[in-house]
Amino acid sequence: KDVFQLHGVNEHGKKVLGKKISRAALPIFIANLPCCKLVMEACGSANYWSRKFMSYGHTVSQISPQHVKPFVQGNKNDARAIVIAALQDNMPTVSIKSINQQEVQMLHRYRESLVQDRTALANRIRGYLREFGLFIPVGLSQVRKQVPLFLEDAENELTIEIREIISNCHKKLLELDKEIEKYTRKIEIHCTQNAICQRLMKLSGVGPMIASIVYATVGEPHNFKNGRHFSAFLGLVPKEHSSGGKQCLMSISKRGNRYIRSLLVHGGRAVVKTAGKKEDYFNCWVHRVHKERGYNKAAVAVANKNARHMWAIMAYGDKYVDHLKLCA
Repeated sequence: KDVFQLHGVNEHGKKVLGKKISRAALPIFIANLPCCKLVMEACGSANYWSRKFMSYGHTVSQISPQHVKPFVQGNKNDARAIVIAALQDNMPTVSIKSINQQEVQMLHRYRESLVQDRTALANRIRGYLREFGLFIPVGLSQVRKQVPLFLEDAENELTIEIREIISNCHKKLLELDKEIEKYTRKIEIHCTQNAICQRLMKLSGVGPMIASIVYATVGEPHNFKNGRHFSAFLGLVPKEHSSGGKQCLMSISKRGNRYIRSLLVHGGRAVVKTAGKKEDYFNCWVHRVHKERGYNKAAVAVANKNARHMWAIMAYGDKYVDHLKLCA
């Protein structure tokens, strides 16, 4: 947007400001305001504006758009709806990210986009070859292995033009492999330089990918009441369908950040695979859940437990004792 809508109220909730202002004039206008509380939707560039306004001495908070929507009247004046939402009791806010946290998030997002591009390219190669009766087994490793063999085989139906296309796709696939590895290494280097990430990685099933993105996403851990609140934020707690005093718990809610939740569940799967070979308290618990509830539920249970412990590590710092030491 090039034009911003401002809506201000006093301590009694009475409107004292209503103004449209251009992007260029906004910083000057906010800098000249007396110190007050500023609230905005958590959207694109919101973290930049939040840091800028806080440097002027204002108190700034962000609210998720889903919590603002119920207060919108018609299709206009979202600024008024944001103010009304901010005045509600116990309205949850979104952590304001630092530049370092945004850098880590961007590393993850760009790497994930490269992974998606690689998957799409591999599927494209499979589709091209399938049209000429050449089939590749499941797995990226098979694509890397089989394509050169098909290109070298002079007896198949591939023409010179088709071979050139397949060869170019294969080269791009190998280039994506190198670029993904490059950004994976950058994330790992960031973790080695961050004390909080180092502590997070002591948990079973938590590596550099999980530790770095959780650190970058959470921001201020005290925005969450406790570990269960953080786990619910990631969609790792059961949905509740209760009525008339009868409690009914269903599958996990799958709300919140899908990327972090998937990483935590994958980490949980790695723990479940090796839990039967270890005899400490934590792995015995994982193995018991695996036998009683099944592989997937055990993996989600580990992800849920790791999410709670990660919040505790970030919230309490050195005062928190790792659960692995307690279970030893």
